[in-house]
Amino acid sequence: MSETTIRMAQDDRDFDVARTHCRGWLEWHWQNFPEDGPRENNPLGPEAFQSVINDLPRLHASPRGDILLAAVDGRPTGCVLYHESNPDVAEIKRLFVNKAGRRHGPGRLLLEEMFEQMISDGYRKVVFSSARFLTHSRHLYEAVGFRDTPHPEGFTDHFHSFIYFMERPLFKEA
Repeated sequence: MSETTIRMAQDDRDFDVARTHCRGWLEWHWQNFPEDGPRENNPLGPEAFQSVINDLPRLHASPRGDILLAAVDGRPTGCVLYHESNPDVAEIKRLFVNKAGRRHGPGRLLLEEMFEQMISDGYRKVVFSSARFLTHSRHLYEAVGFRDTPHPEGFTDHFHSFIYFMERPLFKEA
């Protein structure tokens, strides 16, 4: 039986593991969502994305963000990142599990551990956006309590058919 572990990124080596997973996420994204591929002014374009990847430790710095890493049998298999969206609201970025990790449960474990860390950081709610074609991911998000939310005001109409938004409270309502 395989052992899946989740831990917080702590040093440059861990940040490099997260960067590798983020690049894997981007490659997967472009393969499955080619109309959102590299182009001018695309935040997922190579230069813009590389800038974000280089800055992961600062963008997701504790205590208002973090990077969690998953391993199956000691081999890196995935990550999830989050940061502050608004006071009391965290935003998930790039939950990704590579092929070696799939079917071993690291996606759900990453989310559950992340929720605990977000609560510890003082957040009350978590939000994210994702591509509609990621139906397997949507099932996971719904299983851990996320619900649809309207597109934010000012969101580009062009993307309404591609992107959905979800949120989840981090505390049970009294």
